[in-house]
Amino acid sequence: MQTGLKAVDSLVPIGRGQRELIIGDRQTGKTAIAIDTILNQKQLNSKADSETLYCVYVAIGQKRSTVAQLVQILSEANALEYSILVAATASDPAPLQFLAPYSGCAMGEYFPR
Repeated sequence: MQTGLKAVDSLVPIGRGQRELIIGDRQTGKTAIAIDTILNQKQLNSKADSETLYCVYVAIGQKRSTVAQLVQILSEANALEYSILVAATASDPAPLQFLAPYSGCAMGEYFPR
């Protein structure tokens, strides 16, 4: 799997079926890296000889407007065909925010590697 970012691809190679945690301080570009990676998969998925690679994005504690912007970006790029978004926004109760990553992992494990 290629993220489309040379620094990330060379330092942290990500294989099919792997989970990757993007962690960091506020305003450091975590969401931008994830969006770029999801959008980059469209090129790989368009090849006839490759299996479809599905992307699961779990948004925990983000604002609803941020999640709506993400959905808009992915839909404009026709990336929702191979993407799953799980959102537990900041206004959701803490137990839902706790369960969101487990739900995302369960959805990702449904698809074969």
